[in-house]
Amino acid sequence: MQLSARDVLPVDAGQAILVGRVWSDAAGGPCPVLVRNGRLLDLTTLAATVSGLMEIDGLADWLAQAEGLADLGSVDDALSGKGLTLLAPIDLQAVKAAGVTFADSMVERVIEEQAKGDSGRAQEIRDRLAPVIGDSLRGVPAGSEKAREVKRVLQDLGLWSQYLEVGIGPDAEIFTKAQPMASVGCGADVGIHPISEWNNPEPEVVLVIRSDGTILGATLGNDVNLRDVEGRSALLLGKAKDNNASCAVGPFIRLFHGDFDMAALEAVKVSLRVTGQDGFEMTGESAMAAISRKPSDLARQLLNRNHQYPDGAVLFLGTMFAPVKDRRGAGQGFTHEVGDMVEIATPRLGRLVNRVMRTDQCPEWTFGTRALMRNLVARGLADKV
Repeated sequence: MQLSARDVLPVDAGQAILVGRVWSDAAGGPCPVLVRNGRLLDLTTLAATVSGLMEIDGLADWLAQAEGLADLGSVDDALSGKGLTLLAPIDLQAVKAAGVTFADSMVERVIEEQAKGDSGRAQEIRDRLAPVIGDSLRGVPAGSEKAREVKRVLQDLGLWSQYLEVGIGPDAEIFTKAQPMASVGCGADVGIHPISEWNNPEPEVVLVIRSDGTILGATLGNDVNLRDVEGRSALLLGKAKDNNASCAVGPFIRLFHGDFDMAALEAVKVSLRVTGQDGFEMTGESAMAAISRKPSDLARQLLNRNHQYPDGAVLFLGTMFAPVKDRRGAGQGFTHEVGDMVEIATPRLGRLVNRVMRTDQCPEWTFGTRALMRNLVARGLADKV
């Protein structure tokens, strides 16, 4: 895939404070970078990890005025592999995800549960359940008295589900999507486990949160999901979600600064485009305004006095996309094929682009936390973690 800076940067990149991470052949390891005028400016003198960088008070203001940073190359260089490789813009942070946060995806999770992972049964169940459950859920604030009323009605109808419990109940579903250092970046392959015959991309906004719970900004993510595996049993969530190259994050973190704040983030619309080598194409759009829980509430449920993340965390906010466009046959719905190109975009965060491959065909994850620590020590950056 041939990408350029124009393909991936926000439309207002000139006004944005963008932080990323690249592998530099010259430096011999990963480097946090500031994106400015299409160039990648080295931040390792400030912090050798993005996790450490996010802990600096007043970071966005400092970066907006920073001068004299070494130029490692261009965004185009990193996208084309010319001495640089664009990585996921996170490293030591915990990678967490909130599930079932949009009404439409709640319906699809219930359908998966009812279908027991069989995509062939999905359309019949969808036709039966969606008119009843879907209308009941739209616009219902999670944890509210209205949500409790809806629960009572659906229980009386025998339609209550564990997915509806976390969707509109008081407690959000928050799970571990991937291990620190395991996420792939823009331009990399994403993995689908070869046992899966029913799967999909999950385009999401991803919050970037430092260790004290402060939300610093956001990026984009693909919470690749195996619908048939999770549908067989919710206890298989880990197998459905956490596999080789199954978590894509990027292209860059946009820090809150200027007119880009939480209110602006809550107003974004995230688009999805999947194009296959078979000529298949699917598009869609998700409005953050339709989320059933405030992002700040999800962040508080993640990180609080009962659970800390000393290296910070990123939090996928959930998706309303549950693709149903038939691909392999009538009533079969959507599933990925090897070679699919997945584009997740919103104007103020840019575009995350990845190619779908099998997990056993994607590069193995070998550069973990111990490898990072050894690398930074060898480069004389141990005191900058």
